[in-house]
Amino acid sequence: MTQDIFSVQEKIVVVTGGLGQLGRQFCTALASRGARVAVFDLDADKLEALALLSDEFPKENLLIISADVTNRRSLQKALDQVNEIWGVPHALINNAALDSPPNAPAEENGLFETYPEHSWDRVMEVNAKGVFLCCQVLGGQMAAEGRGSIINIASIYGIVSPDQRIYEYRRKGGSTFYKPVAYSVSKSALLNLTRYLATYWAGRNVRVNTVTFGGVFNNQDQKFLQGYCAKVPLGRMAREDEYNGAIIFLVSDASSYMTGSNMIIDGGWTAW
Repeated sequence: MTQDIFSVQEKIVVVTGGLGQLGRQFCTALASRGARVAVFDLDADKLEALALLSDEFPKENLLIISADVTNRRSLQKALDQVNEIWGVPHALINNAALDSPPNAPAEENGLFETYPEHSWDRVMEVNAKGVFLCCQVLGGQMAAEGRGSIINIASIYGIVSPDQRIYEYRRKGGSTFYKPVAYSVSKSALLNLTRYLATYWAGRNVRVNTVTFGGVFNNQDQKFLQGYCAKVPLGRMAREDEYNGAIIFLVSDASSYMTGSNMIIDGGWTAW
């Protein structure tokens, strides 16, 4: 019988921010294929969190652990729980992230010149330092075990600048709205953290890769969608399930010779 190189059966996978829009997709896709998935998330209501995830897989394939990615002690405590129940993780998906939503306070989505320092610190704390700490704590254990896959979730806005013209309709409507700077800078940081760790841990058989995603449809307003989709060769935003294939590939042995890479999945956004 030919071995399925895309199998994730019995893989122990930690997903940070696993209760968010994409995180839930990753968890369901993995657990329904036999992986054992540990969700690290600040959401403390585990029963409500379980209801957000699919019934397509046995509940014993899922752990939901309250953890703060910006706190090393919290991460170590969460990892200890995974070790006690399942063992050393095979994969880490650094998915937890902050961005400024469209309805954020005006100063946060306003001019660069007045972008708040505390907003910068908050985004960088989660998106950059949080990934750094997760890699230290969980990646370090995988390196000691001599195997593992780390997947850092980045964004097109980490390799190209946001096109502020998309938001021109809001400025014409009287809002001083610009896509803020911190998210872009934090996602750019992941690209070189990935390359650094890919070479640093290559001898320990820990692969480290980045996936760069485009925007995901989430009932955004029509004027935004028109401006965004006009820049995408495929003409639309991604469905929330369309990134699962990349995650399965990178967790599985199908990607065994891939490290230090950035996989771009953006409907062609960065091709123009």
